[in-house]
Amino acid sequence: MTEGKVAPPLPDRLSVDAHSPHHLAAAFEHEIGIRLNGKERVDVEEYCISEGWVKVPVGRAVDRKGRPLTIKLKGKVEAFYK
Repeated sequence: MTEGKVAPPLPDRLSVDAHSPHHLAAAFEHEIGIRLNGKERVDVEEYCISEGWVKVPVGRAVDRKGRPLTIKLKGKVEAFYK
């Protein structure tokens, strides 16, 4: 009934922000999971596997363009499709 689309390989760096050069719309057609130091995170805005960091929002604060303020957390990053 549902046609299975082949998921593209996840890039080394991916961003949720559509204005970012690291945004890949095809990857967001599937549910993506991120683990930081072995714990799954659901609030990741951007990640980079090779550099070992993720950006997560800080509370409800937003910048003047309406994007959430983020903090960079470092550690072992794993990205996967759920």
